[in-house]
Amino acid sequence: MNHDNRLNTSALQGIKVLELARVSPAAYCTMVLGDLGADVLKVEAVADEVAPAEGASAVSPRREEGRLQAAHYALNRNKKSLAVDLKSPQGRQIFLKLCEVYDVVLECFRPGAVNKLGIGYEAVSKVNPRIVYCSLSGYGQSGPYRDLSGHDINYIAMAGALHLMGRPGQAPVVPLNLVGDLAGGALFAAVGIMAALISRNTTGRGQYIDSSFTDGVISLVCATPSAWDFFRSGMPPAPGVGAVAGEFPYNNVYETKEGRYITIACVEPKFWGALCETMERRDLVSRQNETGKEREEVFAILRRMFLTRTSDDWFSLLSARRIPVGKVNHLGEVFQDEHFRQREMAIEVRDDRVGKITQVGMPVKLSGTPGSVRRLSPIIGEHTKEVLAGLGYSEREISELHRNGTVSSP
Repeated sequence: MNHDNRLNTSALQGIKVLELARVSPAAYCTMVLGDLGADVLKVEAVADEVAPAEGASAVSPRREEGRLQAAHYALNRNKKSLAVDLKSPQGRQIFLKLCEVYDVVLECFRPGAVNKLGIGYEAVSKVNPRIVYCSLSGYGQSGPYRDLSGHDINYIAMAGALHLMGRPGQAPVVPLNLVGDLAGGALFAAVGIMAALISRNTTGRGQYIDSSFTDGVISLVCATPSAWDFFRSGMPPAPGVGAVAGEFPYNNVYETKEGRYITIACVEPKFWGALCETMERRDLVSRQNETGKEREEVFAILRRMFLTRTSDDWFSLLSARRIPVGKVNHLGEVFQDEHFRQREMAIEVRDDRVGKITQVGMPVKLSGTPGSVRRLSPIIGEHTKEVLAGLGYSEREISELHRNGTVSSP
């Protein structure tokens, strides 16, 4: 990859972010910010407060023996960890001191929880009017559903996405938590935070961001071709209906000779024609948009044809003719693929304590200020003493805070 245009800075260098959450979507949001150069501090519960059953995927390991576990967990990379009891007056004071010098707060608790602790936007903006404060929640900070518990499958169901995932007349297919947690939640929150930071350059003030997993999913659903016509016609889209929803043979998944699967997306007539010619079935060119039994006949023909070669064979043949085709890879195959190797989607990070670690690379390639992994994930409270010292606490005061349980370190 050519980095000749690199600058001696990062896109978000100088931006300081407080992550106040114990769930992986929030951790992913701040990982994106951290990868782009932001200085991210995880504000975690003191070690004794972290229940084993709690979302360990988003909570740093407790002790030094968890160092290797932490190193492999990419969502906490480029972050430091402060362990503090926010329910105590002294812990709340520490958090507010941090807010005086930080740019962003991301919290992902139940609506109103941070206000009860005295660390909500109203309290924080008083000590720092320039703060950008993002609350990420399932259904938002207002509305009848604001206090409902939920997870990805609930959010995508309520937002109309799960209804569209599957075939007509069949139960919806339960997907991974990509749409609700990571796209609708984490990425929209990151966009909102960066937009508010840009706005601050003009206004001089920060602002509050109410970001909802479900709102994000609704936006995603309404960006799909299936929903484009909804606001005009009032007719909701149906599962498996539409050019890109699996209704037609030209945009579908097919089993191949060895029992694997291949995808084609020959939506445009030129690609469909090229596919038919490659398969020596020119008689199908005029049958791209068949309906009823005729469409099932085309499906049957293509299914038989794709069973005659392996996925690799079909991919080589069709891609050589620039026909939209993709193998259904598992993750191991993704990172063995030379294309993604060259795209640096797997990167090696070296650490003096744990050696060489492989992690996912940067999905956005900035030529001048590319993202990077500067630090592997911390263990709980790893930077507690460093952070407190940076706030002006003396060694004696830090020792007292440890003694009375306000903070903890490994």
